[in-house]
Amino acid sequence: MKTLEEQLDAAGLQVFGCCERLSAYGPDLLQNSPLLQDFTPAEADILGASMLLVRAEPGQVMIREGESGDWMMLLLKGTVAVTKQIEVRNDDAFAYPVEGGHTADTSETAETADTANTTARPGAEVPASRVAVIRRGAAIGEMSMLDSEPRYTSCTAIDAVEAGVLGRRAIALLIRDHPGVGAKLLVKITQLMAQRLRNTSNQLVKLLRKK
Repeated sequence: MKTLEEQLDAAGLQVFGCCERLSAYGPDLLQNSPLLQDFTPAEADILGASMLLVRAEPGQVMIREGESGDWMMLLLKGTVAVTKQIEVRNDDAFAYPVEGGHTADTSETAETADTANTTARPGAEVPASRVAVIRRGAAIGEMSMLDSEPRYTSCTAIDAVEAGVLGRRAIALLIRDHPGVGAKLLVKITQLMAQRLRNTSNQLVKLLRKK
């Protein structure tokens, strides 16, 4: 198994050390980030010390659909487009789930964008459709980090981005060395995933009611 640094290098992401003090990114990050809510500045700094800092230029793919990786990201600066290769029929009206705890049309940090409304021709490559735009404070990639399944969507930097990367092994060490912070982190990740499931279920109910 590749190290986290090797995985990030293979993804084209350059590491600039660890995040160290997440609290230095401003109190609004802790207040508005679904992942960091309920963390004290001191606890956020402990979490940041377990994260690697990466930067991405505009247009750079940070997470690629279909690839595997045992890590997640917390957006610290910048804006990221979430895209999905989907075949959408004219009668489809479903909001696709976005890793980060929300579906594309219900997240406070994600806004619905242009989704293709046509069906690809047989044998043709399905074009990627933008399903959301996520901003500072959003967490992405936690689902694949936990279950090691391929990434469900791609994430591409719209402008200059800074993100903290947290690997599965780092979480294990965090639980060992700082059990209080580790337990709080796992609770927040569970809440994000539960919220995404709830939102997706609500959208499915709305779709079924229309038929």
